[in-house]
Formats: sequence, structure tokens, C-alpha cells
Amino acid sequence: MLGAGALSGLLAIAGCTRDGQPQSYRMWNESRIKPYEGGITPGEPSSSRVIPAGAVSRSDFSKDDPIYTGRGADGKLLAVSPIPVTAEMLSRGQERYNIYCSPCHSRTGDGEGMAVRRSFPHPPDYAIPRLRKASLGHFYDVITNGYGVMYSYAQSVPVPDRWAIAAYLRVIQARRPVVPVDQWEGQRRRARTLGIPDPRRQNRMLHPEDAQGGTETRDPAHGTEGSAVTPGH
Repeated sequence: MLGAGALSGLLAIAGCTRDGQPQSYRMWNESRIKPYEGGITPGEPSSSRVIPAGAVSRSDFSKDDPIYTGRGADGKLLAVSPIPVTAEMLSRGQERYNIYCSPCHSRTGDGEGMAVRRSFPHPPDYAIPRLRKASLGHFYDVITNGYGVMYSYAQSVPVPDRWAIAAYLRVIQARRPVVPVDQWEGQRRRARTLGIPDPRRQNRMLHPEDAQGGTETRDPAHGTEGSAVTPGH
């Protein structure tokens, strides 16, 4: 009997705070709140939080939506952004561009980024006529699917941010004088055919398929291995 009483007392204490007062939710006592549970926080209708204004859900567009595909009903790349271009959007595009694109393209878009200085092939200058004439959907498509030795950034950059970057590229182009010739086109062709020089290992070539997959490759001459560095252009 004494043992049963002591056990009951311990169970009662377990449902109280450390000073012996009754409690409802604590980290050591059923702190999990069920989805859509009501009456938890004063002034809130349920445990679900309010979605911030301006948030874009991935479910807001299907894989057939032009916002997602970058193409219109005719299958052609969109000439303009399907998302309204605002100052906030351009600011976001600049921020994302500086993070994901400038390592190869540079912040001015001249193709002289830091990765290029470490022996990766030059991306084209955004000021060349071909890219000045390119549709906005072209830039979105390149970010989404990759192009040449540039791999896809679809896993890193959400759809709205891809359009924001594409829109910001027009700002970069407006600030640059026209560059009449793509002086590095031959360099990129050789890289796609022969491989990309890996500056970390002498006489080692990083082939495009390895660069896109981020795999390890072996130097046939020396038998050494190393993790591939994936270029971003």
C-alpha cells in the first residue's frame, strides 16, 4: 500500500511545474501542439500561423504554367516576365544574382567572375548583341535547365527568384556599353568538347558531365582522384 501511494504521489508531481503548481504545456510535458488546434495562443484562431503577405507557394502554379516553364502557349520563350517587375523584385534579383551568378559572371555581368580567374571558361558578356536581344524567358530557361558548361540552378533558386534574376539582368545590360564580339565563345566550345581545366590539380581535366554531376574523376595519367568543382556559367 505504501508503495502504491508513493507511486501515485510521484505521478501527481510529474503533472505539475517544478514548484508543484499545475501546468498545461511545457517542454517536459506534452509541448507538441496539433495542427489547426484552436485556443492555444490568445488572439489566434488556431495553432497554424498566418502566411506572410507576398509569400509565393510552389503550389501556386503547375508545371504547365508559363511562370514555371518560361514558355507561352505557343511553346516559345516568354518575351517579358509573367510576374510584375517591381523595385522590390529587382532588389531581390540583384541580391540573388550576387550570390549565385556573380562568381562566374561577375557583379557587372562582364564574365570576369572569381571562378573564371581560377581557370574556368568565361561565360558570355551580357552586353553582347545576342544576349541583349534574348528574351527574358531565355535567361529563366538557362537558370532552370542549365546551358553549355553551366549546370541547372533549379534546386537552389526558387521560380520567383529566377524571374527576379532575369529581370535584374536587364538592369545590368542597361548599365553596360555594347560589346560587339563574344571573345570567349571558342573557349567555351573547347571546354564542352575537351573538358574544363581543374586549377587544383596539374594535368587534370574536369569533363562537363562530371562538372554537372559533381562527381569524382580520375586523372588517367597520374591516377589521382579529387572532387569535381562545378562551374556556374
